Amino acid sequence: MLCMLLLSGCGSVSELSFDTLQVGSEGEELTTLGMSPEFNYEVPESLPSVLVDQAGYARESDKEAFFRGESLPDTFTVVNAKNGQTVFTGQIEQREADQESGLQISYGDFTALKASGTYYIQAAMVGQSYPFKIEENPYEELYHTALKKYYYNRCGLTLSSELAGEEARNACHSREAQLKDQAEVELDVSGGWHVDEMGSKDVSKGCGTANYLLTAFELYPDTFNDEVGIPESGNEIPDVLDEVKYEIDWLLKMQDAKSGAVYAGVSSMDSKSSGYLLYVDGINMNATIQFAATLAKFSYLYQSYDRAFATQCLQAADRAYRYAGKYLEDVTPEEYFHAAAELYRATGNYGYHNVVKTYLLENLVTDMQNDFVFWGCVTYMSTKQKVDVGLCGDVMKILMQEGERIAANAQCSGLLVSMKEENNGSAELLRDITRLTVVDHVITNHEYAMVLQNHLHYILGRNLQSISYFDGVGSRNYIDIDESLGVMNQIDLNAELVLMMSAIMEELK
Repeated sequence: MLCMLLLSGCGSVSELSFDTLQVGSEGEELTTLGMSPEFNYEVPESLPSVLVDQAGYARESDKEAFFRGESLPDTFTVVNAKNGQTVFTGQIEQREADQESGLQISYGDFTALKASGTYYIQAAMVGQSYPFKIEENPYEELYHTALKKYYYNRCGLTLSSELAGEEARNACHSREAQLKDQAEVELDVSGGWHVDEMGSKDVSKGCGTANYLLTAFELYPDTFNDEVGIPESGNEIPDVLDEVKYEIDWLLKMQDAKSGAVYAGVSSMDSKSSGYLLYVDGINMNATIQFAATLAKFSYLYQSYDRAFATQCLQAADRAYRYAGKYLEDVTPEEYFHAAAELYRATGNYGYHNVVKTYLLENLVTDMQNDFVFWGCVTYMSTKQKVDVGLCGDVMKILMQEGERIAANAQCSGLLVSMKEENNGSAELLRDITRLTVVDHVITNHEYAMVLQNHLHYILGRNLQSISYFDGVGSRNYIDIDESLGVMNQIDLNAELVLMMSAIMEELK
């Protein structure tokens, strides 16, 4: 201490009183100020600096790993995880710092490696990556997993161990539900998909989910089969349509038989004396007009499988649309436009067409980030009914501009995705990529196809946190960190994931 004081220039030797320093005898108990030392040091988690898709890469696809850090070696190696042999050596190419994170992100290309197997990447100074596979199509099983997620979310159905495995359970919420405003009125609202852990069901969220699944089927029908492993598998109807029909059957129960209006959803309350009590939320105009759009879309795509049921759905859609038309102050113009577009394609009625044209003429710069605008525009461009060619051209131009924006943002990102890392933006990422999926379907652009694949790589672990947001995939999975980060446990985001994967599955064929 004396030396420290002398060196620091604080105080002098004369100010120190050596009389105050006492030395205890050997073995004397050490006294303290009542504070016990603690050594609970938390070791910060070490994340790999080599970022890969933890599911893997298709044999014939482009393959890149990312390296973060400013001091990097010139080369990297790909190592066979089973025998430790180096199978490929490549160059690490420098990129500019990522604009969003400020981190230096470089990359290494190993596209030339096509042999199937399990590998990891290592490089001097930065270590190694998590393991990954190279195979013909590493996403096919994952695609079915994403589709089957809706079966696990089914309400009012016993899930057998044969089909559901660890997700097997008895039927839930099978009792009738009470109207919130009229407890004496009970309704059968069994069926549909849960939207949260409480077993709630929501018309708007269910409609949005169905819209994305139906869009995926409409654009990429050949990627869907009848073998997902749900009770309806083998009935010669694509399982994605069977799954949506399970939700549609519930949506029909949510429509008031007299007026055509639609209840908002079903909520549950845990009562200690009576168990779970179910309540039907009141009539809601947003739910009513969204119901109209989704039922019309489903009827159009389902008519070749069951014309009678498709007709029932179309009639229900028309009744909901007419009811909502009486309360337009409670309906957004975008929702009304979307419903009119779906009903026009399904019926050819010019009353619906006039609503579509009026909206597009009054909104020449449409907001493609709005789901209702997006769905309505895609449907209008794909209808076989007579359309306004000029308006269709304008819509296509706006959609193409949106695709260019997304692709450009991805190109400027060190991670090659069109989102901000700090937003933890799976929702933002997926919303963007659904738009690009449609654009790529229209013009089949290799650059766009690569952007789509890069976004899937991101979801599967090639991100700064090395988190796989896909259930059951990867050495570092979101479920072990924060369940709210998941994509597949949110039915609407999972549907957008299905649409993106449909385009990639088509590309890999």
